[in-house]
Amino acid sequence: MPTPPTAEMPFLDHLEELRWRLIKSLGALAFTVALSFAALTQIDLIGILARPILPLLHGHKLIFTHPTDSFSIYMTMSLTLGVILALPIIVYQAWAFLSPALHRHEKQLVAPVTIGAGLLFVGGVSVAYFGVMPLALRWLLAFQTASMEPMISGLEYFDFLFSMSLAFGLCFELPIVILVLTALGLVNPAFLRKYRRHAAVLCTFIGAFLTPGDLIWTTIAMAVPLYLLYELSIFLSAIMYRRRQRSQAAAELPDDGYRAPA
Repeated sequence: MPTPPTAEMPFLDHLEELRWRLIKSLGALAFTVALSFAALTQIDLIGILARPILPLLHGHKLIFTHPTDSFSIYMTMSLTLGVILALPIIVYQAWAFLSPALHRHEKQLVAPVTIGAGLLFVGGVSVAYFGVMPLALRWLLAFQTASMEPMISGLEYFDFLFSMSLAFGLCFELPIVILVLTALGLVNPAFLRKYRRHAAVLCTFIGAFLTPGDLIWTTIAMAVPLYLLYELSIFLSAIMYRRRQRSQAAAELPDDGYRAPA
């Protein structure tokens, strides 16, 4: 007898579906990484990413101390770009697997949350590359003395650049995290407004911890955008909280069996 359309999928069928969706996601990732590597080798990637530090090297270039340093840099960027390019396919595969278990109002949030998370991450990386990196590098390299000359390893510089960019990108996901916590009922707008001062102190601490260099400019470059994102989080949390309250109120209404006439 065939399985009714409304019947739940057996556990083993869930595992089989998950396996195929993981295979498709990994296949898409492998393809985009290979494509990214082929494309990046055609441009001067190292020259582009080294722009924040080159003016501070007094006409010198970044150095490499191992034959594989340049290759490692290109592989890291290829993996990063490959993940970004494959992300729509990976998100779709995750969505296709999880969507049958989601309610309609939850499905409506997936697309805007995914797009918002991507834009916020790109914004964080941009602030790190264009704003914080030049300030931090200028301060750090000011420690040189008359008996020292900066000879920066390319691999170490790019590790520093990628670490800073990743840290800023993840910190800029704060509104998405608070939005999810509000949807789960763990926080509410009143709670967030009550701890505004604590949030300002925490943002300053995070700025000082994540940004080396001058304790004023680099900290401000991180703390101010992070606190503005906290204020944005309060606004988004209020919208989510009102929607959640309306959904709960509608679910608690008694059903007296009355139907409005057609």
